[in-house]
Amino acid sequence: MNVRAQLASVFHLDKCLGCHTCSVACKNVWTDREGAEYMWWNNVETKPGTGYPTRWEDQERYRGGWARRGRGDLRLRSTSRLRILTNIFHHPHMPTLDEYYEPWTYDYDRLFSAPESDDTPTARPISLVTGRPIEIEAGPNWDDDLGGSPVYAEQDPNLDALTPLERAQLFAIERLVFFYLPRSCNHCLNPACVAACPSGSLYKRGEDGIVLNDQERCRAWRACVAACPYKKVFYNWRAGKSEKCIYCFPRIESGQAPACFQACAGRIRYTGVLLYDASRIAEAAARPDAELMDAHRDLILDPADPDVAAAAARNGIDESTIEAARRSPVFAFVKRWRLALPLHLEFRTLPMLFYVPPMLPIVSSARDGVVEQGSAQVFHAVDEARAPLAYLARLFGAGDDRPVRYALKKQQAVRWHRRAATVGDVTQHDAERVLRDADCGPAEADAIYRLTTLCTVADRYVVPPAHREETRA
Repeated sequence: MNVRAQLASVFHLDKCLGCHTCSVACKNVWTDREGAEYMWWNNVETKPGTGYPTRWEDQERYRGGWARRGRGDLRLRSTSRLRILTNIFHHPHMPTLDEYYEPWTYDYDRLFSAPESDDTPTARPISLVTGRPIEIEAGPNWDDDLGGSPVYAEQDPNLDALTPLERAQLFAIERLVFFYLPRSCNHCLNPACVAACPSGSLYKRGEDGIVLNDQERCRAWRACVAACPYKKVFYNWRAGKSEKCIYCFPRIESGQAPACFQACAGRIRYTGVLLYDASRIAEAAARPDAELMDAHRDLILDPADPDVAAAAARNGIDESTIEAARRSPVFAFVKRWRLALPLHLEFRTLPMLFYVPPMLPIVSSARDGVVEQGSAQVFHAVDEARAPLAYLARLFGAGDDRPVRYALKKQQAVRWHRRAATVGDVTQHDAERVLRDADCGPAEADAIYRLTTLCTVADRYVVPPAHREETRA
């Protein structure tokens, strides 16, 4: 058992406001400079929607992540030893600037220096790449809040999991629904970007699992951009280097949460330490799609287990880090309660960013011009949500709806439990029945409620000491 520590995150989608405060905070701290204008290390997408860059989830187009061969071993989809030389000069699956957007500013000077005229002067958009006037055709969050639907929302690759009838119903006005999906680097256990880098500039820090890029060794071959299935590695056209989210490691080393976490207005973000068995990564990533979820979760070890703690100490993990893992909110959401799920686990990078799936509005139907609700219950059944379960399973279950259904039912059970305790319009008997059906006890429901609703900063961000005094020169 090769026990290692990993800083991991949970985003609670039922609390996300879609305010983009996290994106702006990250932009101001890390990518507000020439060459990085189009970079959004953190972005918030609307789902259904095409995302950023456009249709990044379509791996038939981008060929990111890992593919499982028939005999069970893995290979990179984007490159190989034979293709690496030709891919240096032209990579057919690399995103183009059009699939991001051409960054722009405005000719504000014209507002003040234009000659006298009967017409009000306007500030024309100017490309930040060429410096020439451009017509704006795309931008970050171009399809925000289903903007441009059906032009954008109906191009979501995850809708392929739906039947034609379900797909048509999803965009009927009485069923129209969307939710927000914040995204940043997953700092994966099996990162394709690290494996694809010819220069070895990308690496995974041993002490906390953060994936970083050594700018001195980077040779701008951009294999990492193509290999990352989440498209969270960017190329700086001015510096000639690849860049990505660094988990705000200078803040982490001083005991603070990353900037996007600290700025989150909805308090949806949690960070903490997970202990995992590194010796089983290859085996877990090579499992069939139907077994990936359990294999990924089984990699995470219980820090309260004395054998795990002893193995971690033998591997050089400090006791303070092990103690932080015991208090980790991420461990609670992912392993103990099984509420948080990884995004697109079928890419086989074993991401360390997890999502609590959203409890979406109830299905409505229009009859004689009157919109009617689909259920008379205080809280509707999981299958009555407006977004089909197959769609959420494509995002968070590698196509399997069972872990998504489990997480949604447990969230719903917590609501029944709290409603019976505080409002009284739900009987205690019904609340207990729903808890049993969701594999949840009253004490667990109260713990989930506290960490979801009454959590403090200290509850959400459990960052262990960096132990800089042990750093070797």
